[in-house]
Amino acid sequence: MMQSFYDSVLEQIDETADRISLDPGIHKMIRKPERELTVTIPIEKDNGEIEVFTGYRVQHSSARGPCKGGIRYHPDTNIDEVKALATLMSLKCAVSNVPYGGAKGGVTCSPSKLSKKELQRITKRYAAMILPIIGPRADIPSPDVNTNAETMGWFMDAVSMHEGSTVLDIVTGKPIELGGSLGRNTATGRGVMLNTIELLKKEKIDPKKTAFAVQGFGNVGSIAADL
Repeated sequence: MMQSFYDSVLEQIDETADRISLDPGIHKMIRKPERELTVTIPIEKDNGEIEVFTGYRVQHSSARGPCKGGIRYHPDTNIDEVKALATLMSLKCAVSNVPYGGAKGGVTCSPSKLSKKELQRITKRYAAMILPIIGPRADIPSPDVNTNAETMGWFMDAVSMHEGSTVLDIVTGKPIELGGSLGRNTATGRGVMLNTIELLKKEKIDPKKTAFAVQGFGNVGSIAADL
């Protein structure tokens, strides 16, 4: 039987804990997310039919600060994947020494088979369903696979409607005109590029004389390759 993504992440944690003689209590805590939420997202499609989608939000750790992590829309998204990515977000924030914990979210759907209006309805319903556990001091979502600044704008609008006032700090990755940050769209790909160059320097390899392959050519891969 093939190992799941989450099991693979736990295996890495176990191996590292053993290697650095991590305190057993902390090891046990890192292996478990603080909170897992699964929600149903019923929406009316453009043809009038009702379809029900499944959404997730996992908060792995808030020990270092509010949880932080993206929202992905993909047909293969499931709770196992979201738990694994939330755990990795905690580790990434800790390694980068930023005061956040890890979270992740997602909706199981095929964006290419849905209209923009249908995606907007999914986003707004999903936002309403996970609203009880998110917030600027608790958990701040952001874009991920198949979501973007426009998606975050829809998300922010839905939360603002529920709260009765504009809540700009509920998400990052928003459109610039809604308080988004300059350079956000290229940030992840730029990080890949900078880390790759630093690794090549460490290995005493000249980047200008080095060929490379890019696996995936979405927002991250295409921008990393271009830069």
